[in-house]
Amino acid sequence: MAFGKGHHLHLVDGSAFIFRAYHALPPLTRKSDGLPVGAVSGFVNMLWKMIQDNKGPDAPTHAAVVFDKGSITFRNHLYDQYKANRDEMPEELRPQIPLTREATRAFNIACLEEEGFEADDIIATLACRAREAGGRVTIISSDKDLMQLVGGGVEMFDAMKNVRIDREGVEAKFGVGPERVVDVQALAGDSVDNVPGAPGIGIKTAALLINEFGDLETLLERAEDVPQPKRRQTLIEHAEQIRLSKKLVQLDCDMELSYDLDSLEVVEPVADDLLAFLTAMEFRTIVRRVSDELGKEAPAIPEEAPETVEPEAQADFPETYEWVRDEAALEAWIAKAHARGYVAVDTETTALNEMQALLVGVSLAVAPGEACYVPLAHKTNPEADLFATDALAEGQIPMARALELLKPLLEDPSVLKIGQNIKYDAKILARNGIDIAPVDDTMLLSYAMHAGLHGHGMDVLSERYLGHVPIPIKSLIGTGKSQITFDGVAVDKAVNYAAEDADITIRLWQAFKPQLHRARVTTVYETLERPLIPVLARMEMAGIEVDRETLSRMSGAFAQKMAGLEEEIRELAGEDFKVGSPKQLGEILFDKLGLPGGKKGKTGAYGTGADILEDLATEHELPGRVLDWRQVSKLKSTYTDALQEKIDPATGRVHTSYSIAGANTGRLASTDPNLQNIPVRTEEGRRIREAFVAPAGRTLVSLDYSQIELRILAHIAGIEELKQAFREGQDIHALTASEMFGVPMEEMTPEIRRQAKAINFGVIYGISGFGLARNLRIPREEAQGFIDRYFERFPGIKGYMDDTIRFAKDRGHVETLFGRKINTPEINAKGPGAGFARRAAINAPIQGTAADVIRRAMIRMEAATASLPATMLLQVHDELIFEVDEGSEDALIAVAREVMEGAAMPAVDLSVPLEVDAGQGRSWAEAH
Repeated sequence: MAFGKGHHLHLVDGSAFIFRAYHALPPLTRKSDGLPVGAVSGFVNMLWKMIQDNKGPDAPTHAAVVFDKGSITFRNHLYDQYKANRDEMPEELRPQIPLTREATRAFNIACLEEEGFEADDIIATLACRAREAGGRVTIISSDKDLMQLVGGGVEMFDAMKNVRIDREGVEAKFGVGPERVVDVQALAGDSVDNVPGAPGIGIKTAALLINEFGDLETLLERAEDVPQPKRRQTLIEHAEQIRLSKKLVQLDCDMELSYDLDSLEVVEPVADDLLAFLTAMEFRTIVRRVSDELGKEAPAIPEEAPETVEPEAQADFPETYEWVRDEAALEAWIAKAHARGYVAVDTETTALNEMQALLVGVSLAVAPGEACYVPLAHKTNPEADLFATDALAEGQIPMARALELLKPLLEDPSVLKIGQNIKYDAKILARNGIDIAPVDDTMLLSYAMHAGLHGHGMDVLSERYLGHVPIPIKSLIGTGKSQITFDGVAVDKAVNYAAEDADITIRLWQAFKPQLHRARVTTVYETLERPLIPVLARMEMAGIEVDRETLSRMSGAFAQKMAGLEEEIRELAGEDFKVGSPKQLGEILFDKLGLPGGKKGKTGAYGTGADILEDLATEHELPGRVLDWRQVSKLKSTYTDALQEKIDPATGRVHTSYSIAGANTGRLASTDPNLQNIPVRTEEGRRIREAFVAPAGRTLVSLDYSQIELRILAHIAGIEELKQAFREGQDIHALTASEMFGVPMEEMTPEIRRQAKAINFGVIYGISGFGLARNLRIPREEAQGFIDRYFERFPGIKGYMDDTIRFAKDRGHVETLFGRKINTPEINAKGPGAGFARRAAINAPIQGTAADVIRRAMIRMEAATASLPATMLLQVHDELIFEVDEGSEDALIAVAREVMEGAAMPAVDLSVPLEVDAGQGRSWAEAH
């Protein structure tokens, strides 16, 4: 019977399932051969749950799982920067992608993908055809791009949140109906997919404009009628970019497919085929479930092949927690905490930015299941009162009084305060007059023991170690247009969510704290992790002054440089064209100039990505100038424009946030804004540091470890020539070049030294011949010859690499000189992930030791510089930035240099000296 009325089609966004499974679950390898299978396990379980949850009268009659195929689609030929900012696929995920296709077929479900198109386009085409045929469609995905398909018998289902999305749901998110979603997206753009949109126009403004003018094209044609000058100018100047954006977000509902709807009819899985696949994957739990459901005997799997790590602690969580409404109740909880000697603490706020977030409430827990919430600033329940104001809801202790009662407890040195990422709570409380101490942090306890195994967020830890899924925040505050801040949540609904966080925290602490000693990481946690919390909190709150005028001037200068480059590019092209248009650029390069290698995509446009332009730059000047233009354009949009928006209105400074548990090796990660990735290799990039300045009467001081990772490598690998060179203060890159290429030091050329420098640093990261060839722009065979010669000259380095890999395979981790463990769960993997795992294992002890050294320096620095009028502001990899009173610069440099150069002692006696370069100036650029 042909597909039509009465039929129900389920379309599963398979790629979304895969990435959700990969990021949400801990790493898992197949015991028999070390193959990574964690994402496959999650995918299979999600697919099985979907099948089990969709039985009965509303069960699908037709179904398919749809996947992306490759990363290049027709959209990349429309706009070569489309999805250009996406991270590379993790190496350990690559071999699992084809296995998810096998899993789909094993379940006897149609498995669909098309070269050159995204899964969304296949879903769109099938959904539209099913709707036209009179059938129903459920798209199982939360992808906002698919919301343009909703309506007329098509709905979406977010399997992660168990929420159905209909027309009203789309309107709540976008402010328009499904038929106008693409217009709103074209204006707002999409930072995730790198869709440019209209600068400065977000979803809310886009919806207002579309609702006022009816559709995008009418809006652009009548842009002169828009009353707001800035908005009007943006629409006029970026009209073509907006139209391009619409093409990028518009789904293709008319693909030519080799299959029809009838071929997607649901059929039962073949028991033997499905069980054979699951058994081959060594998924014991799902094998048992499927066997029971299908009435087949479960195939045997060796017991030593676990599917998942069992939770370490199982506990029942109460259905409700206490709402602390008055002082007497709060005092009773404070007394309990004093009696216990420890208490879990969690703050609820209005935002994630600690410098601007307002305190809404505090939750406490003294034992598993014994937790409460102290609401402080919840507004009148907006759900109950349509005319609600900022009036506070009833049942809350006045904030000033509650904090007055809590302050002695939270500052009591005899009571341990436990938090999950407690640095956030410490900053919130500090802004409210409370200096919380001493502290323990469950995120960092996990990080010290489990770095490299999984994430350390509360949800991950709770599910993995407590077997409990926390209440999702979105269930309270909503999403999209209807999202509210936490102070707008009704108190009776907030209590369980907030108190549960404290309850989870104390359970994790009780599970983790005793394990530190068994895992032999007590010293790492107590000397490198926990003491860093208050240091970073104070640095982040101090921030660094940024001169908005300087940034603005730079943006103007970059705009002028872009204009100059555009003029030069057009002269080289011999005609006027839009440099930012990949389509027009391709026509100039390949049709007019006749440059080699032009390839057209399905849309008929040539590819003009960076790799293509780099290859063409040797043939003609124009591609190189376009690369220069793109680099300046990125500096302007990513830094000089964006940093102005990050200046805190209250302090006039930029306040980054450091993630202690962000990198497996111990390196800190700077976010919102990321001040560690400001480019320094180009003159334009280095100039951005000119905007970071000291206020009147103060100076910025920079202290930077010199080649610390190469020094650590020389020590660990026992390379006597390198160690002696460092002791004597020689030019290590020139020495390496001399040793490798037989060139006397006095005859060294800059080019030979540059090659040696690339090899020195490349070896630390396990660089391949291919990678070195790309860096040096030389033939691969020549680059591999350099590496081979390097290992011959310095055999200790190859010995270190072999020993490190052997250690990792035997023990499942590597270690820094200070005892930090970096787990290597994929080290025994075979296939594409093997090389990445080995390179990571080789690099981790070196990079991790360097990270530990600067952590030790930062922890000691505050006490060492306490008598000086100086403040530590930033850590940028191997560099520390200070702000100090004028006249005290040299005193600070002397003290800070002594701390940094002696940071490894007494724990580790390095056989090479650590050296620190120092500089000072009115700006970071001058100081560095």
